[in-house]
Amino acid sequence: MTHFHYDGRSDAPSTLEEELKEEDYFDYHYDEPGSEPGTLSIEPDANPSRIILIDYDAKHAIRRVDLMPKALIPYLGTNTVSWMDVQGLGSERVLKQVGEILKLHPLLLEDVVNVPQRPKVEDYNQQLLIIAHMVRPRPDEDGFEAEQVSFVLGKNYLLTIQEEELEDCFDPVRDRIRTHQGRVRESGADYLTYLLLDVLIDGYFPVLEDYGERIEELEDKILRSPTQNTLEEIYSVRRELLALRRLIWPLRDVMNILIRSSNKLVSADVQIYLRDCYDHVIQLLDITETYRELASSLMEIYLSSMSNKMNEVMKFLTVISTIFIPLTFIAGVYGMNFKYMPELEWRWGYWLCLFLMVAIACGLIYFFWRRGWFRNFYSTKN
Repeated sequence: MTHFHYDGRSDAPSTLEEELKEEDYFDYHYDEPGSEPGTLSIEPDANPSRIILIDYDAKHAIRRVDLMPKALIPYLGTNTVSWMDVQGLGSERVLKQVGEILKLHPLLLEDVVNVPQRPKVEDYNQQLLIIAHMVRPRPDEDGFEAEQVSFVLGKNYLLTIQEEELEDCFDPVRDRIRTHQGRVRESGADYLTYLLLDVLIDGYFPVLEDYGERIEELEDKILRSPTQNTLEEIYSVRRELLALRRLIWPLRDVMNILIRSSNKLVSADVQIYLRDCYDHVIQLLDITETYRELASSLMEIYLSSMSNKMNEVMKFLTVISTIFIPLTFIAGVYGMNFKYMPELEWRWGYWLCLFLMVAIACGLIYFFWRRGWFRNFYSTKN
């Protein structure tokens, strides 16, 4: 009889430059010069580490929460599949104990703790390290959040290490295990790794859809009324898409290595499924590159729109200046008030001068209107 047992909690800027500095997506981790290999660097604000275990086979599945590292020992070396999920990187003692129990190489533990790392695959003989990044849209604002997820695949077990104790994208896989859907309960830890990688990769698509909508909105803003804020939004979108590309591009190499790997921990049957993940990563790259090109074209449209707007303003000012130049000339000539100027003594000279000035102005206005200059200006304003 299939059952899923759950244990409760156990006792055991405002400027664009400032904004981009605050949201630096490219701050990859590097060790202090001269530090010993395998040194763990724990962030002061990191969440305490929490261990969640799901152990299952075809007949049963159990879930235990908030375990101590030593509680994992009975689940190692069994015929069941053990998924050990460590959430949070704030407890160095817990992380080191997990490393000792699973016999993790010091460099492997360094890569999973000292975040962020570039997505990659490392073969440690009896263990396979896979580093990827899980992304999610930011709540109530534009952009995305990225979190490193490390997979340590061993014989009949999978260790996942996440940065934060937040809602992740792995709930569909947990539900499959709980409800015995699909073939996950009849498969090994490598198939579980495939499922988790698959949902992690699929999580990129909603993020990219948001960027597609943002680009469409920016295009409408540029065509209607481009402003400095619009320019800042374009720069922000381009930078964030570049950050996404830096996460997706090495992920393609990760999937390619897993597909071609000769490691016994990844069976040939699972490698066929991993090809689907590889195809999804290629699609993500294509979409990202397309959106980057669209964002670059938005910049060109913005500059062209601003240039056209400036040209229309200069054209309008030129029209006004052209109209007033002859009027200023006439007013200047008859404003000299020389004594022997014959027109100054005419009875209707003043009204004739005004009529001449109005006629010249109306003639020039009619001329420019026939040329369509005013129509182009008002269509730009609207």
